[in-house]
Amino acid sequence: MTSVTVGLDTAKSIFHVVEKNISGRILKKVKLPRSKLVAYFANKETCTIAIEACGACHYWSRVFSQLGHSVMIIAPQYVAQHRIGNKNDFNDAQALADVAQREDVRIVPAKSIEQQDAQLLHRVRERYVKQRTALGNQIRGLLAEYGVVIPRGISSLKKALPFALEDSENELSSLVRMMLDELMNELITWDEKIKNIDKLFVKQARDNEQCQSLQTMTGIGPLISSILWVALGDGKNFENGRHFAAWCGLVPKQHSTGDKARLLGISKRGNAYLRTQLINGARSALKHAKNKDDRLSVWAVNLEARAGFNKACVALANKMARMAWAMVIKQEKYKVQAV
Repeated sequence: MTSVTVGLDTAKSIFHVVEKNISGRILKKVKLPRSKLVAYFANKETCTIAIEACGACHYWSRVFSQLGHSVMIIAPQYVAQHRIGNKNDFNDAQALADVAQREDVRIVPAKSIEQQDAQLLHRVRERYVKQRTALGNQIRGLLAEYGVVIPRGISSLKKALPFALEDSENELSSLVRMMLDELMNELITWDEKIKNIDKLFVKQARDNEQCQSLQTMTGIGPLISSILWVALGDGKNFENGRHFAAWCGLVPKQHSTGDKARLLGISKRGNAYLRTQLINGARSALKHAKNKDDRLSVWAVNLEARAGFNKACVALANKMARMAWAMVIKQEKYKVQAV
């Protein structure tokens, strides 16, 4: 760590800067407009800049790194714990500088432009899926009011809806059939948008060696390999595989006292989207594990028999996260181990 640590509270227009020396004494407090921010740090000696994880943190990390500074991206919950006094911009910047001077600080991995592009695709796809789900729920709810009940699931809805519209014996009027036909076309449109993004994931995975390597593991396809590449990077920001699994929120939450260890359910910290996709991949792998005789599949099947399907899925997702980190660090493909 350099001798000067700078806490930078970012914003859209006005930025607040608090500089501290190595002993923790405040050297300077500055308020800067956006137009003068880059010039301020360009004329400054090399220092450590701490910024809060937010929408533009990776952009500013790249800008300040190009100027020769060391950048630390810190999660907001750690900043709030070190804030002294009321919440204001200068106190937030001072808390950032305090956290950055700790030896055990946990930082957020900085993302490249390519990783941000992939993350953008995931966020857009997630919104499309939510809107498709909301539309499907509305269609099922409207049909239920007329006595037409359709099972849950988009695939079930797409299969049953055309038959419900063509059935002349139900109570659907011509107006209702016309509106439901429009809603069905809208549902098809959302499906096409999601499939187009999935094609982009396949193309991205084909051009990315790390994604291709990750896909050799059971339960990981183009979508999961892409989000793992975004989250892991080169893997060097995590000490080991368990550290990455804990960052994903896939390890037990601990509540111990009096030297008595008490482990609860998973912590659910970190990126909920990444954790969800890993569990989805584990669910798919576990469904096909009964027909396999490798060490991981046998372990997963035995665990399912003892603990149930859902707990086995989460445990398998934990192992997948650890193995993914090891594959990235060692730059190796997945190795199937015999029993």
